[in-house]
Amino acid sequence: MSGAQLSVTDQRRATRHPVDFPVIGEHRSRGDLPLHVCNISAHGFMVDGAPDLGRGDRVIIRLPHIGRIEAYCIWMSDDRAGFQFERIIRLDDFVAMIESLQPNPRLRRRN
Repeated sequence: MSGAQLSVTDQRRATRHPVDFPVIGEHRSRGDLPLHVCNISAHGFMVDGAPDLGRGDRVIIRLPHIGRIEAYCIWMSDDRAGFQFERIIRLDDFVAMIESLQPNPRLRRRN
């Protein structure tokens, strides 16, 4: 099993954007799981109200402008979970996705 080659430290340095995005995660053995993405970066995302998942669990989600992308659970804390994408999202696709997920420009981070 191979995943993204980023360390957790590298991922934590990535700019995270607050979002309010309900999504269905496809889990290989548990089927469809409702997830609420509350922040996202080019390397991964965090969910709140997380279902009972464990480190290493994989889900596939569908993101605007990105499509289907697989992610691995890398941490759990209370009802939150952090996921790392299996690949880095291209900058132009990421910007288009953020503009779609954050229609209010005041929520977007300034570069």
